[in-house]
Amino acid sequence: MKPKLFLIGILLSVAAAAFGQGAQPWAKERLEKSPRHGEWVNVKNGDRNIKCFIVYPEVSKPATAVIVVHEIFGMTDWVRSLADELAEAGYIAIAPDLLSGMAPGGGGSSEFKSGDDVREAIFKLTPEGVASDLNAVAAYLKTLTSVNGKMAVCGFCWGGGQAFEYACRQPELKASFVFYGPPPPPDAMQKIKCPVYGFYAEKDNRISSTLPKAESDMKAAGKTYKPEIYDGAGHGFMRMGDDPAGSAANKAARDKAWARWKDLLGGL
Repeated sequence: MKPKLFLIGILLSVAAAAFGQGAQPWAKERLEKSPRHGEWVNVKNGDRNIKCFIVYPEVSKPATAVIVVHEIFGMTDWVRSLADELAEAGYIAIAPDLLSGMAPGGGGSSEFKSGDDVREAIFKLTPEGVASDLNAVAAYLKTLTSVNGKMAVCGFCWGGGQAFEYACRQPELKASFVFYGPPPPPDAMQKIKCPVYGFYAEKDNRISSTLPKAESDMKAAGKTYKPEIYDGAGHGFMRMGDDPAGSAANKAARDKAWARWKDLLGGL
């Protein structure tokens, strides 16, 4: 093999390995240092197994549970780290891999060969299918004696849109926390039973431009919708703000959003 082709092969192998690990070593390192109990569990949805990462807080009483809906990148180390951060704040966090069983060989997010393959698989998911999986996760949470009976959902990017959509389909939610995700159709909003809290970026017009209509539609439906836009932030600021290499604006937005989020969670 020619030296140049050999080098390209090595780089591609390294890139593939990095993708398989979530390509977020800082998030993985945080998880490995966490004192909290985190584990993988399989949640049944009919004939399908949904692989979920669940983290328990170090508390003396049952806690509120939060379902974490991942980004368009599938289940990553950052998603797991975010679940751990929720547990650190006192909540039971469960993050389902919504691509469970969909990779070649029946694997999940980490078994896809590339990020493009993950995104292609994500685009094949339907709101009905996602809601079915999330309902299975909700049913699993009800079996846990460590859950206090309260349940919320959060989502990021693609998952933010799914969290908004899920509020239209799950009447038992106490709140939906939408991080830079698009709103559902106006007619679906009529079915929402819980408050929806939005977290958006100033430099993310693709999503933030949908807010005026979403606010109008939610108001017309008589629903509680409280969006907030973070100055200077870009799409994905919760993840990029956690990244040590992230920009100052994204880090500031991440810190402000976390403070607001924890305050809202505490009021459930």
